[in-house]
Amino acid sequence: MNTHVIHRSPSGVFSRRGFIRQTALAAGLFAVPGLFAEELMRKTTWVEEGPFYPYKLPLDTDNDLIIVNDSITPAVGEITHLSGRLLDAKGSPVRNATIEIWEVDHTGVYLADRDHQSKYDANFQGFGRFLTGSTGEYYFRTIKPVRYPGRRAPHIHFKIKMKGREPWTTQLFVKGFPTNDEDGIWRDLGDEKARASVSADFVPIKESRIGELAARFDIVLGLTA
Repeated sequence: MNTHVIHRSPSGVFSRRGFIRQTALAAGLFAVPGLFAEELMRKTTWVEEGPFYPYKLPLDTDNDLIIVNDSITPAVGEITHLSGRLLDAKGSPVRNATIEIWEVDHTGVYLADRDHQSKYDANFQGFGRFLTGSTGEYYFRTIKPVRYPGRRAPHIHFKIKMKGREPWTTQLFVKGFPTNDEDGIWRDLGDEKARASVSADFVPIKESRIGELAARFDIVLGLTA
């Protein structure tokens, strides 16, 4: 299983240079000089896993959800470069942690629910993994989340797996999305600080000619060692 992968262009051609450039660009968009330590250490809110974790993982589980295996047809949706760092309560990077994400395709169908649906995007991987390195940084290429039946707001599921610890889950929401308040899970998160810890802006990348977006989501766990 390969959890560190090289970025692929829409044509399906691997490009390490492109991967590094896009990751740096996405991270650069959200660099905040002089970030207060108390803001950095605010623990990311735990959010339930939900019922749609894939019961059978796809053969392709890398961090590029836009292209399945060596297909030349990309998934439909607003391509998003999703990146961030995994940190402990002291702000130190957490290395060798597996970060998994999953979300619906542009039609609102999860990978786990495809057997019960007649229409879905077979070109969307639906699930991906990334193993953090020494800086705690992670990166995924996916699509901007969309709504699906059940009054859920757009979101991306996250699961963090670390050796010797129970898996930890949360969900990432689109900051300022008009129907967030209609989502029962969002409402149950508590105060605005808790909601802010699991929200991110999806910002257009000016240099992109195909309308790509970037989202930065740093995850702070309540770990002290």
